[in-house]
Amino acid sequence: MSQVAISRGTDPVETTVNALENIESDVNHALAEKKPILIKPNFIDSSHPSTGITTDSRVIEGIVKFLRERKKQEIIIGEGSGYADTFEAFKVAGVDKVAERWGVKLIDLNKDEFIEVSPPSPLSLRKVKVAKTALESIIISVPKLKPHRIATVTLSLKNMMGALASKGSMHKGRLSPKIVDLAAVLRPSIAVIDGIIAGEGHETSGDAVQMDLVIAGTDPVAVDAIGATVMGIPPTKVKHLLLAEKNGLGKCSLEEITVVGEPIEKVRRRFHRSFTSKLLVYLG
Repeated sequence: MSQVAISRGTDPVETTVNALENIESDVNHALAEKKPILIKPNFIDSSHPSTGITTDSRVIEGIVKFLRERKKQEIIIGEGSGYADTFEAFKVAGVDKVAERWGVKLIDLNKDEFIEVSPPSPLSLRKVKVAKTALESIIISVPKLKPHRIATVTLSLKNMMGALASKGSMHKGRLSPKIVDLAAVLRPSIAVIDGIIAGEGHETSGDAVQMDLVIAGTDPVAVDAIGATVMGIPPTKVKHLLLAEKNGLGKCSLEEITVVGEPIEKVRRRFHRSFTSKLLVYLG
């Protein structure tokens, strides 16, 4: 059984800390390896997190606080924005202030060194260029809770597209198997979904909805499955989650996931989904 925590509260920093504390033994195991820790948010553009599009800096701060209190020193916040200058997106969201308060390094993955890797047993991607920092770190994926026009949901697995040299190429052909191939190379060790102010509609619609939730776990497939369920989307309708489970990357079946903290029934909301807006080259 995979374990996923759902935490709800009015203080986003403490809500995030609480979610991680609820699965602390799993988190400690995930962080056991002596590597840098990369916190990878989703800043597709420089929209403020209150729009429901980008990751809330308060969730990032909660993760940093949790790590620092456990004496973790080498922490990096890194993202490669699709439609904005990454550091401008950090500034708008207040991530630069978080990094300054806690002495954490900020990097633009778009300007990182890229390494070409081959996913094992590829479904679609035979080779892919990924940011060296992501490849050499323990990854904590911190997406926004929101649906997606093509992938159905854009959560911790799809969030790893920000570490690619060429993001737009992922949308040529079938996206779902490519997400799974990427996850086989850059599988998050911890997933923390920012559901403080979530986004209905689609990935960049800006239809914000206050949820006051953080969802966390060390099985990113299971975390994404619970995130989808919270939005009223059955995980069985998310192709890349089904493929990821089939390829041994985690659990997608709700029967094999234990939820701790808030019950799904108390926090679930059926998100409206929009399919009418113009599709862009990179959809985060």
